[in-house]
Amino acid sequence: MIEPPEIRYATTSDGLHIAYQVEGSGSLDLVETGDGTLFSIDATSEQPRWQQWVDRLASFSRVIRFDLRGVGLSDPVGSSEPPTVEQWADDALGVMDSAGVDQAAILGCAMNGLLALLLAASHPERVRALVLVNAYARVVKDDDYPIGYPAEVVEQFVGDLTEPGTDATTLTVSSGDPGVPDASAGDLPYMAPSLASDAAFASWWHRAGHRGASVAASRGVWRVAIGTDLRAALPLINVPTLVLHSKRNAFVPVQWGRYLAEHIPNAEIVELDSADHVPWASNADIVGEIEEFLTGTRQLAPSSRMLATVLFTDIAGSTERATALGDRSWKELLESHDRAVERQLRRYGGQLVKHTGDGVLAIFDGPARAVQCAGAIREALEQLGLQIRAGLHTGEVERRGDDVSGVGVHLAQRVQGRAEPGEIRVSRTVVDLVAGSDLRFEDKGEHELKGVPGSWRLFTVSG
Repeated sequence: MIEPPEIRYATTSDGLHIAYQVEGSGSLDLVETGDGTLFSIDATSEQPRWQQWVDRLASFSRVIRFDLRGVGLSDPVGSSEPPTVEQWADDALGVMDSAGVDQAAILGCAMNGLLALLLAASHPERVRALVLVNAYARVVKDDDYPIGYPAEVVEQFVGDLTEPGTDATTLTVSSGDPGVPDASAGDLPYMAPSLASDAAFASWWHRAGHRGASVAASRGVWRVAIGTDLRAALPLINVPTLVLHSKRNAFVPVQWGRYLAEHIPNAEIVELDSADHVPWASNADIVGEIEEFLTGTRQLAPSSRMLATVLFTDIAGSTERATALGDRSWKELLESHDRAVERQLRRYGGQLVKHTGDGVLAIFDGPARAVQCAGAIREALEQLGLQIRAGLHTGEVERRGDDVSGVGVHLAQRVQGRAEPGEIRVSRTVVDLVAGSDLRFEDKGEHELKGVPGSWRLFTVSG
């Protein structure tokens, strides 16, 4: 886990303490008014996608981020009345003053775009440029705003919003009348649909949501987010403005972004090939667009590909063992299995990618330690009366959030499928890379691996 930057506190005009962080050291000051979630900035380092988003912004600017009042590490609101957009803007100005920022580019994502819009309209001397990602000026439908949601739908949505990151669902948005959001199904399918089926990410999302804001605070923020109408402020914005919006956003329709671009003088709009609402969840190069707009140049996005040794394991005869033990005893044995495996992964510097039911997928930055770890896992599980099959291959893999994919992953899985109970099998690549070590291997000949072209020479780890 990356060590997060220092938490600092700014004091607002009404005496609240607002938590903020500063990352990067560029000459350009960039104030992010929020990422569209109610997660605390203190949780950023727990989520690789979010951290990468911040790191890339910090590669060309000094990024200042903060928790809204009532959220995360900032002071609670302290009254039964929800906050206002004006108070949010005051929070941002307090943070800028505390961080020694006279003028900054303002980045507002989703509902946090509201206070970014207000800052640009009411404090133009403090704003050098404005970037809006999946943002809007109004939510509720009206006679002169037919693209909004019906008021009764919005009210029901807020009333149902109690559990962040629960079961997935689908929201369809038409060009004329937006679909009906169903918050009782959780917000993850709207906020980050590309990651909604990722169990590990959904679990993190759920935990981060509960730590970020209470149910009452969440509802208060959302009432402000959906009850505000800043359309009248749009013609008053005279700073360079970039509007970025996901074309298939099922939560904040792209029509709302187009409305911003049409009513803010000289605004540019870029429609992104994405369905994700939260910017750091998207695979679109949003940071690249922001960097090019603010600096005139764009760095290449960091590659998500890396060289790794991939380890797959599973328990031999797991179905028969589960049937013999019964559900409760089998569950307890699996929990012991997981603890033993994770202990050895930590010992040998492996990274657990995910549990695969009765096994694991893990990656290592060195093949020798990966082979040694597989042997240690085998020995530890033998003490629990379990036999495993393990397979390893070293190759290029692609990072996808907390998961990995690519031919290297498929090869390791196919190698594992050729292993006998109690056996650790490796590809020829692994053997060649650990030449000169104390590891010993037995040649098992050429094999055809399903879905992988050519034949592959496999080896068993000896001893």
